[in-house]
Parts: sequence; structure tokens; C-alpha cells
Amino acid sequence: MTKNFKFKTYGIVGIILIFLVELNFFFKIQPFANWYFPIIWLGYILVIDAIVYKLKGKSFINNHILQFIGLFVLSSLFWYVFEFLNFFVQNWEYIGLASFDNERLLVFFKLIAFSTVLPAFFETTELIRAIHLFDKIKLKKSHKISKTFLYSLIMAGIICFFLPMFFPIYTFPLIWLSFFLILDPINYLNKQPSIIGHLKDRKLVVPLSLLLAGIIMGFFWEFWNFWAISKWIYHIPFVGFLKIFEMPILGFLGYLPFAFELYAMYWFVRSLFIHKEVLLVK
Repeated sequence: MTKNFKFKTYGIVGIILIFLVELNFFFKIQPFANWYFPIIWLGYILVIDAIVYKLKGKSFINNHILQFIGLFVLSSLFWYVFEFLNFFVQNWEYIGLASFDNERLLVFFKLIAFSTVLPAFFETTELIRAIHLFDKIKLKKSHKISKTFLYSLIMAGIICFFLPMFFPIYTFPLIWLSFFLILDPINYLNKQPSIIGHLKDRKLVVPLSLLLAGIIMGFFWEFWNFWAISKWIYHIPFVGFLKIFEMPILGFLGYLPFAFELYAMYWFVRSLFIHKEVLLVK
């Protein structure tokens, strides 16, 4: 690890961005109030990357800039897949977007906002790994993974993908499982990083780091969303009670499989273009 290096300048910039947006939740100065999401999450990303660099001596921005930029591009594409599924389940809607009277501007805003999801998630995962929270936790024994089991998971994932389209009221939670069940076995079969592969190796550091990152990200997504003008609200059948911010408390459980989905989706798409296995920031 590199010694005696200072907190990166862009980390300070990130802190300033977060502070200004937090302040503007009260003053609501436009257009910054409507554009809070990409601003505050860019600040978050810069701060976490700077901390990771301070802890490890390397980070996405400093050592894997192309991979870092790619996360932003993929993030928008990934989230629009979930927007497509939400067309059927109608679990969330956006409010306070009336000021975006130009449709092109609204589309641009959504692209920028959605682009922060994946880099913020992976930066958080890297921070958790940098503090070695789960390094010593392992499964007691390894498990044999058969192709029958893998194909069964893929089939279950396909079913999970289509059921919410036809029975949205009862099967809406399955959208947070479908892509993981489909893509993680495919990643494993193609020798890409996968949750199945990590479990087979008995090492839990990556799965547990992803799960914790999902919960951390879920908290901040909902926390900052609660104070915003342009925001989302939820319509969740049966479990829409006892809200923390705008999210029903049981809804936070969805961030656990969502974390695995983002991981599986990223490595699947990446494997289509780059076949060399590089596990994020080593």
C-alpha cells in the first residue's frame, strides 16, 4: 500500500457537492434542487473512490478509468431494463418532474441520474473490501455445482422474468431475482466472476460485501430521495406499511438480491467484450 499520500482533491470536491445538495434540500434553489440526484451521487462516488485510494493505494478513478467510465454507461442501460419491468408491476413512479417541460431534457436527466447507480454501488463494494470486513469468513465445506443445477437456475430466472408481466400483483418481487438467476450461472459456465463461483470456492468476502453494499446504497438512495423535490414513490401491494423514508421496511430486503443482480449483469455484459477475468480493483 502506498504510504503518506493525501486525500485526493476530487474527494474534497465530492464532499463539497454532497454538502451543497444537503443544504439545498432546505433552500430548494433551482435548477439544482431538481438535479440533486446526479450531483449528490457524483459527490458520493468521488468521496468513496478517494477513501478507497487512501486505504488501498489504488482505485477505479486512479487505476481503472476506462472501466470506471464504462460503469456509468452500463448503469443507465441496466436501470432502463428495470424501468421496462416496472411498466408491468407499477411498483414505483416519479413525481416532481413537471419542471422538465422538455421531453428531451427529461430523458437526458434520467440517463444522467441512472448512470450513477452502478459506479456508486461498486465503489461502495470496494470500500467494504478495502476494510477487510469479511476476509476471514468462509463456508465450512465446498459444494459440487452440476450443470443440471445451473440450467435449473437459468430456467427459474426466465420464469421469474415473465411471471411479473402476467401476475404483477403477486409476483412483483421476482424482478429482483430474475437477472441474477439467469446470468450468474451463465457467468459461472463462462468462467467469469459469479456468486456461484465464490460460493464454490467457499470464500464469502465478495458475496457479503455485495450484500452490505446493497443495503448501504439502499439507505442512501431512500434517505436523499425523501427530502427531494424530484423523487420517486412506491406502490407495493400487501407490504406497503411501516415506511422508512418513502420505502416500506420490507422493501429494503429487495436491495439484497438487487446487489447480486447488478454484479451478475455487469460481468455478463463485460464478458461479451472482454474475456480476460479481472475482479474489479484488486
